[in-house]
Amino acid sequence: MPKPTPSGHRARKRFGQNFLIDQNVINNIIRSLAPKAEDRIVEIGPGQGALTGHLLESNESVQVVELDRDLVPVLLSQFAKYKDFKIHQGDALKFDFSSLLRDENDALRVIGNLPYNISTPLIFHLLDNKHYIRDMHFMLQKEVVQRLAAKPREKNYGRLSIMTQYHCRVEALFEVPPNCFHPAPKVDSAVVRLEPYQTPTLVADNLRNFDTLVKTAFQQRRKTLRNCLKQLVSDEQAENVGLDLSLRAETLSVENYVQFSNALWGSEDIVNK
Repeated sequence: MPKPTPSGHRARKRFGQNFLIDQNVINNIIRSLAPKAEDRIVEIGPGQGALTGHLLESNESVQVVELDRDLVPVLLSQFAKYKDFKIHQGDALKFDFSSLLRDENDALRVIGNLPYNISTPLIFHLLDNKHYIRDMHFMLQKEVVQRLAAKPREKNYGRLSIMTQYHCRVEALFEVPPNCFHPAPKVDSAVVRLEPYQTPTLVADNLRNFDTLVKTAFQQRRKTLRNCLKQLVSDEQAENVGLDLSLRAETLSVENYVQFSNALWGSEDIVNK
């Protein structure tokens, strides 16, 4: 059984809780975010408030989304002096982040030490709503950050790399060892900055087609595109658009996938055919 932290709360494995306790790392994250009083800051998984307290020093209207009901009274007590501080108890994977916007011109700055077991689906959930997000700063498993930032032909390059880089500028900031958490995880962590493009550098005519192409190409990444895409793209179609089916999925860039998706299907919705 995990030892209780100073608040008396025991980290729960089912919630993927590893509380950040290293002050230098906390300071580095806050410096990377550079919060301002006018920002609309949302913290996912505040835990015991290691980052929250520093955020509130710059912005007294920070809002947090916390799944663990037992942590809500801990946080409310700890930050009671901040009258505009709000806690939304619930699952971030199902949370409507648009409900936190003040007006149509508002943009969220999202930050969090994310549980490893939900990090990828949560990032996809937020990317679906990128139009009202200014930036995201996340503590993640180091391998996930490597996947987010990976380039073609690198071993970590895959669907997560392509879909995230299509939507965002990705910057891996710094690594964090296990001893900076309680309890210490069994893997290294890292902090990443994701900035959704205000003006897209690449435009898929049909985003679902693009995602389907990428997902299908990487389902069997050791095989050639001919094997992976045989149910989706014929040899004749591939030849017509210049897609070399003898290649493997990891050799194509984000731009390549967008170009081939557009050339193969345009805006036609193949998902519903």
